[in-house]
Amino acid sequence: MNGAVRETWSPASEADQLVLKELRETVGACMQCGTCTASCPNWHAMDITPRAMWRMIQFGMLDKILESKTFWMCSACYMCTLRCPRGLKLTSAMAALKRLAGIADGPHARRNLAFYRAFMDDVEVHGRVQETSMMQRYFLKARDPMLPLSYLPLGVRMLGKGKVHMPGKGRGDVLRPLFAKAREMEGLS
Repeated sequence: MNGAVRETWSPASEADQLVLKELRETVGACMQCGTCTASCPNWHAMDITPRAMWRMIQFGMLDKILESKTFWMCSACYMCTLRCPRGLKLTSAMAALKRLAGIADGPHARRNLAFYRAFMDDVEVHGRVQETSMMQRYFLKARDPMLPLSYLPLGVRMLGKGKVHMPGKGRGDVLRPLFAKAREMEGLS
């Protein structure tokens, strides 16, 4: 690859530029050892491996990264961060990519962000995922009237096997302070 790499996506505000700069600095020292990918419990569900994604960030290929589902699959288990021989804060880099995807507002990002927020909101309210309420949240956040229809066959199969349960009493009172602190640390509150 030659020295001039064209970045096709650029954040609009100064705050967004700062997030991008911080992201590049975070993964800039990556030596491509692959320990992050080998440590990730979700690597098999990702369309780009974490190792490849760090290289893509270094080369400014954010448009391709933001179209992927890789960073949305991160469960923030911190295994990549704990095992990185360079001590890079890779879990923080994944969180920064989620924030950038929310800013980019492309069709892939919008749907993935809606699912991520619905999932996290449901965990905050119920203390765990309750599929029925989580999917209702997802459909409302996605703002796509045809989306529920695409899940209809799966819903019918799950209902037939007794896998769909109506939401019960939430345990949000226990987790609400934890989520509030996480939002504060991420600068979202």
